[in-house]
Amino acid sequence: MKFRHTTSSGPEKVEMQMTPMIDIVFQLLTFFLFSFKIAAIEGDFNVRMPVAGPGTPDAESQLPIKVRLAADAEGNLASIHLADRALPNFRALHEQVMNIVGSDAGPNAAASSAEAELDCDYNLKYQNVIKAITAISGQVTPDGHIVKLIQKIKFAPPKKPD
Repeated sequence: MKFRHTTSSGPEKVEMQMTPMIDIVFQLLTFFLFSFKIAAIEGDFNVRMPVAGPGTPDAESQLPIKVRLAADAEGNLASIHLADRALPNFRALHEQVMNIVGSDAGPNAAASSAEAELDCDYNLKYQNVIKAITAISGQVTPDGHIVKLIQKIKFAPPKKPD
């Protein structure tokens, strides 16, 4: 077996190929840019504080306004109750909510913190729920302006009929 012997003096120079390294760096940079998620601002919590003591007049407006919608056997609206008061229709519901959180000129300071809870029968038709949400959340004036009333609306857990 014959070995070749080179007559060069010293080790050969090895050139680094920079193009593949730059390609990998740009691919990593692109990956991290696309997978970066901006975190929510710290300290921005939606905290519900307890209701003020019994001596303050604003304590009543902090409680959720409870609206009960009862249905008959076919799922049609049978009755509307605001707290413990029976109301004949959705217009009366809207007027009562307007009395609680605002006047005809617009909502007062209680509207921003007011909260409503809808307790609907299990078989109530969906259109009646939408009418109740519309009556509680606001109205459109004849000149086209939107008057917002209650923006926080939650639903009580549905109860299946017995």
